[in-house]
Amino acid sequence: MAGRKKIASSGKCTLCGGVFDKSAMTKHLAACRKTSDAASSSAGRVGPATAFHLLVEGRHSPEYWMHLEAPARASLEVLDGFLRDVWLECCGHLSAFKIEGISYSSEPSGELDDEGMDIPLSEVLRPALKFQHEYDFGSTTHLVLKVVSEEESTLKGKAVRVLARNEPPVIPCDKCGQPAEHVCGECLYGGSGWLCKTCAREHACGMDMLLPVVNSPRVGVCGYTG
Repeated sequence: MAGRKKIASSGKCTLCGGVFDKSAMTKHLAACRKTSDAASSSAGRVGPATAFHLLVEGRHSPEYWMHLEAPARASLEVLDGFLRDVWLECCGHLSAFKIEGISYSSEPSGELDDEGMDIPLSEVLRPALKFQHEYDFGSTTHLVLKVVSEEESTLKGKAVRVLARNEPPVIPCDKCGQPAEHVCGECLYGGSGWLCKTCAREHACGMDMLLPVVNSPRVGVCGYTG
């Protein structure tokens, strides 16, 4: 999203419902997860298992972020599928993780010397590690991920769960300053194209070029509608 000013970001904890600034959320979750997991254990829901606490955000749009909990036994493919479902999927594009110099692709190729995603997170992740994810190698959405911690969790199965997610940022219309509801996929590359419902009707590129403003770092790209 070239040309757009940095946007202050807050998010909601899915465990307690509290709203916190992005900078405070990691500290909050460290305490809130212990309380939540203790309650689950005392209720006899499920025994503890190892899981990774991940922070993921848009590389070029860090106002879009999520804290995730992913079972260590889950695969990179499971994590990729989650990111697609929540933030990325539009046209079935290829994707890849880049972890410590190795590429793990959704469709590995011997010519490119990359590996597949059918590998457990426990074999490639560790606390404090930073790595990347790319979706669509044409109009690419770049994500940055960090392993905040590895600890016991009451997660059941191999599903990834959201611990916290950013609240939808309010983006002003370029024309009148009201909250934007549409974005022009053509103008976006020049850092503009954010339009309210009224101004969208008069946009020079036409209504066919407009996409809905959604809570994702892929907003306005390709055919993504959320």
